[in-house]
Amino acid sequence: MSSPYDRDLDQVAANYQVLSPLTFIERSAAVYPQRTAVVHGDLRRTWAETYVRCRQLASVLARHGIGEGDTVAVMGANTPELYECHFGVPMTGGVLNALNIRLDAEAIAFILDHGEAKVLITDSEFSDTIKAALGQCQVEPLVIDIDDALREPGIGGELLGEMDYESFIAAGDPEFVWSFPDDEWRAISLNYTSGTTGNPKGVVYHHRGAYLNAMGNAVCWSMPQHPTYLWTLPMFHCNGWCFPWTLAALAGTSVCLRKVTAAGIFAAIDRDRVDHFCGAPVVLNFIINATPKERCTFDHQVKVMTAAAPPPPAVLERMADEGFDVTHVYGLTETYGPAVVCAWQDEWNELGPSEQASLKSRQGVRYHVLHGLSVRDPKTMAAVPPDGETMGEVMFQGNIVMKGYFKNPQATEEALSGDWFHSGDLGVLQSDGYIQLRDRSKDIIISGGENISSIEVESVLYRHPAVLEAAVVAKADEKWGETPCAFVELKTDAGSVEAQEIIDYCRENLAHYKCPRYVVFGPLPKTSTGKVKKFELRDQTTAV
Repeated sequence: MSSPYDRDLDQVAANYQVLSPLTFIERSAAVYPQRTAVVHGDLRRTWAETYVRCRQLASVLARHGIGEGDTVAVMGANTPELYECHFGVPMTGGVLNALNIRLDAEAIAFILDHGEAKVLITDSEFSDTIKAALGQCQVEPLVIDIDDALREPGIGGELLGEMDYESFIAAGDPEFVWSFPDDEWRAISLNYTSGTTGNPKGVVYHHRGAYLNAMGNAVCWSMPQHPTYLWTLPMFHCNGWCFPWTLAALAGTSVCLRKVTAAGIFAAIDRDRVDHFCGAPVVLNFIINATPKERCTFDHQVKVMTAAAPPPPAVLERMADEGFDVTHVYGLTETYGPAVVCAWQDEWNELGPSEQASLKSRQGVRYHVLHGLSVRDPKTMAAVPPDGETMGEVMFQGNIVMKGYFKNPQATEEALSGDWFHSGDLGVLQSDGYIQLRDRSKDIIISGGENISSIEVESVLYRHPAVLEAAVVAKADEKWGETPCAFVELKTDAGSVEAQEIIDYCRENLAHYKCPRYVVFGPLPKTSTGKVKKFELRDQTTAV
C-alpha cells in the first residue's frame, strides 16, 4: 500500500531535476560572469568566457558525431583545455576519458581501444607517446592538438592532429544549446586504474556521483566561495578528485601548473594568492625540502589536501611548521577520489604537534556524501570491532561508488559483492570510529600518487635472462611516499649481475616511474606452500 504522501504528489519538472555537475558552470557564468575562472601564466579567463568556450567545444564535438556514450580521450597536462573538457565533453552526452600522461604507449593504445575513443585531444608535449600509441591501437580517432605556449621547449612538440584545439573550438557555436542528461545515472567520465594484474580496468563515473563528490569536497574541506586553487594534482587523477566541478560550484579560480615544483608552488602562492591545493605526499616533500631561493613568505593561510600513501607524521608536522594546514583524505579511483576524511576534532588542538600529526595521518571517517564506510571480514562480511587491532577490508557504500568497470561484468560483480565496494585495502577501526590502513591486500605500491602493480614489475623482471625469481614490494621513500624495491634471486649460471643492469632492463620495458630504484639479490623467503613472504621483504627494505 502506498504512502498517503505519494498520492497525487508526482515527480515533475517543477520539483525534480537530475543531478549533474554541469549545472555548476552554468550558474557561475550567470551569477559571477566577470570573476576569474582560469589562470595560466599571463592568461586570465572569466567564468563567462570559460562557459562560452565549453559550449563551443561541445558544439564542435557534436558536429563531429559525438553524442551519448561516445568517448573523448584527452592526453593533457593541467591546462585550461583539460579543464574545459570536463564540461564540454559531457555537454554532448559524451564521456570524458582523461589519460594518465605517465603511461607508456602500449598502455595508452590499450585504453584508446578499450574505451573506443572517437576523438583524441592531445598536448604536444606527449606527442612521442601518442604517436607510438596511435601506431599500435585499432581505433582511428579524430586527433586534435593542444599547442600550449608554456610547454617546456625540447620535450615533444610534434603536432599529430588535423588541427589545433583553438582552431577546433573556434568553429563551435558559443550559444550551443546543451541539455542535462535524461538520467543522472548516465556516464560522465571513464578513468582507468593501474591494475594489479593484466590490463587496467575502466572505472565508470555517473553524473550523480560527480555532482555529489564535488559538493562533498567543498563541505569536508570547508571551502569558501571563490577559492583560488592551484592544480598540483593531475586532472587525470579521478577527474582531479572531482575538483574541476567543485571549483565551478564555488566560482573559484583554477591556477594551472604544467609542472609541479617547489618553486612553482611558492610562486603561485605569492603571485596569485593561492589558498588551496591538493596532492600526494610527494608534493608535501617538495614544500618542506624547498631551498631558500624557491621559497617565499606569505601572510594568508594555505590549505592542502593530501592522499595516496599515508603521509608520515613527521612530514605533517613539518608542513604545519611551514604554515600549511593539511587535511588527510583517502579514496580510490572507484570512489571518485577522496571519500574518507580525517575530520579534525577540537580537543586535538590541546595535543602536542607530534600527537596531532599522528592522528592526522589516519584515513578517518566517511565523506558527508558517502552512505557507508566499514572495515569488514571479506569472507563473512562481519564488521570488525573498533579495537584498532583486528584487520579487515575497507569497504564503501553509496552514491560515490562507481557504476562499475567498463566491459568487465565479472570484475564489477566481484568488486560490488555483498552490497559493498571491496577496496582491497586492509585496515583497522579505531575506538573513535576512524579507520586506519595497515596494508594493501593486492600489494599495490603508491609512488608519488601513482599506483604501481608489483605483479606487473615482477613480470618484467622474470623476463630478464639472469633472473630466477623476483618479488617487488614497497619501500618507504621521503620524496615519493613509496618506491618499488625488487628482491631478485639469480640463476646459478647467471654470472656477475649488477643492480643497475636490472634497473636499466626495467626502464627499457616499463614506464620509468614503475621501475625499482633498489635491487636486493638473494633467495626469497617462502611459506610452506611456496608463496613468497612479502611481509618479510617489506621489513627488510628498512635496511636497504
